[in-house]
Amino acid sequence: MEIELKKSVGMQFVSKTPSGHEIIIDASPEIGGTNSGPRALELFLLGIGGCTGMDVAMILKKMKVNYKDLRVKLETERNENHPRYFNKINVKYIFKGKDLPIEKLERAVKLSQEKYCSASATVKGMAEVTYEIIVEEE
Repeated sequence: MEIELKKSVGMQFVSKTPSGHEIIIDASPEIGGTNSGPRALELFLLGIGGCTGMDVAMILKKMKVNYKDLRVKLETERNENHPRYFNKINVKYIFKGKDLPIEKLERAVKLSQEKYCSASATVKGMAEVTYEIIVEEE
């Protein structure tokens, strides 16, 4: 995969992804940005959450598990000194539904985290990646 970003105004960069979507990345006004787009690290975390969320949704579909809602929430801690990389990432999978089979939810999450999610796998050598499953009954 190849991605190119082009500097625009201030701290803004614009990219057209290989799938054809335009993305604007910007910084806060405090450091010269105009807040015209998400921050780079926000997109980084969205990539991890989206990757594992799609994995889990696909696996549960194959398992024929019906749920009303799935949310993926990432909570992080960062290194205090530069580079301020993420040293801890906790991924919360929040399912909503009635009588959800917890063993299948656990299996789907485990498969994503240990086998399929390339984004999570990329950071595991640098950050401690943990996860938890939360079920909200309807």
